[in-house]
Amino acid sequence: MSEHAFSEEQRAGLYRAIHERRDVRSQFLPDPIAPEVLARLLRAAHHAPSVGFMQPWDFIVIDSPATKQAMKALYERANADAAGRFDGDRAALYRRLKLEGIVDSPINLCITCDRTRGGPHVLGRNTMLDADLFSTCLAVQNLWLAARTEGIGVGWVSIVDPAELATLLGLPEHVVPVAYLCLGYVSEFLARPELETAGWRSRLPLENLLHGNRWGDPVDDAPLVDAVIDGANGKPA
Repeated sequence: MSEHAFSEEQRAGLYRAIHERRDVRSQFLPDPIAPEVLARLLRAAHHAPSVGFMQPWDFIVIDSPATKQAMKALYERANADAAGRFDGDRAALYRRLKLEGIVDSPINLCITCDRTRGGPHVLGRNTMLDADLFSTCLAVQNLWLAARTEGIGVGWVSIVDPAELATLLGLPEHVVPVAYLCLGYVSEFLARPELETAGWRSRLPLENLLHGNRWGDPVDDAPLVDAVIDGANGKPA
């Protein structure tokens, strides 16, 4: 093991946060998040990796009931349109799902991406122009995992028109909204993702998603494949 590796207890905490993180919609409590705790989450997000160290993110902290209600109205309009894209039992199931906690959570947070930050030529971004958006998503993930360690739930509201959201929050033209998040303490973290519990989708087996050297070729490392399968079955690696 590398001398730079974390202790077994520290590793267990990190992997627990990864595996127990949930997209929270229905379990939010009204309890406030202390400023120092929210600051820790924002610092975690701000320490995400970014292409060319451009740090394209900004954070809009939303606690205004009026802004939350306006966001809820945007969501409801977009959600009605989304519901119309499904038929039969799938449509009925969709309408039963609770897909946001906008007014239930004490804090909403919009994480944006400034696509001009770092100037016209950002190191490492010449060929993958959306790397700034990818970087912002890493900030979201950092915040999400840090929140889980604090016992705070996070829910990503993606059912909203981004242009309408940008107008609501007064974003400059060169700044785009990437993630609108609901944050708050929760009554519980579900054992499985809510969409899986509801029967919408199940987690795909990792071993079915592995390729060796080229797309579609099998992984020629039997111990790796066995370790992946054992991990899925709850056996220690």
